[in-house]
Amino acid sequence: MSELLTTDDGPIRYLILNRPEKRNALNDALVAALKQALLKADADDNLRAMVIKGAGNDFCSGADLSALQKISESNYEENLEDAQGLAELFSIIRNVKIPVVSAVHGRALAGGCGLATGCDIVLSTDTARFGYPEVKIGFVPAIVTAILQRNVSEKQAFELITQGFEFSAAEAKGYGLVNRIFAETTFEADVRNYVAVYEKVSRSAVMLSKKLLYEMDGMPFDDALELGSEINAAARMTDDCKAGIEKFLKK
Repeated sequence: MSELLTTDDGPIRYLILNRPEKRNALNDALVAALKQALLKADADDNLRAMVIKGAGNDFCSGADLSALQKISESNYEENLEDAQGLAELFSIIRNVKIPVVSAVHGRALAGGCGLATGCDIVLSTDTARFGYPEVKIGFVPAIVTAILQRNVSEKQAFELITQGFEFSAAEAKGYGLVNRIFAETTFEADVRNYVAVYEKVSRSAVMLSKKLLYEMDGMPFDDALELGSEINAAARMTDDCKAGIEKFLKK
């Protein structure tokens, strides 16, 4: 059985974590499959967005028992290499051109919560549960913290990663970790309707907007303005922009 399933709904690609019997826990094979699928989708000019979701009752419960066993038996250099492989997944999500959306139902815990947090947009059912419980077993949600501290306040991030409690979808939205909450009973349809927006807006403008937002992160103000000017000029030269202006002027 494949660790990851892919299916297309028009220009939207769904990446489905397919270990339902393990609550879609992350292992080396699943992480590798996700990275490969993301890079493959990034090379497809027909796609407008990607959605990561989980099969079965949960989004993702974090690392599986085999991964934890591997961690306990590895030395520092081996653990560093393993951690860097996971970090690469977060980097790929951030650097692929089109939006990557996580659709969270059930539980998104530990590395699963990290995976959801690492996506550009997070959609959730009203009954979903989130949490970074790694501290409870002497571990640290270290890689996702690079994104978490960009999404929430420093004090909120400190509380989340040092207390390890579970929290609801409503709380996650209040923290700034979830964009939209939908009813569990209509979740699949609501996710489809939400991502369908990317079929109606300019693909090149969305890609340039993603590039701008993340490259601007941490820049001094004047450098950010300069980058904004460059992206603005690049957008003006695209076919989408030229066609859009022509259409607008003909109204």
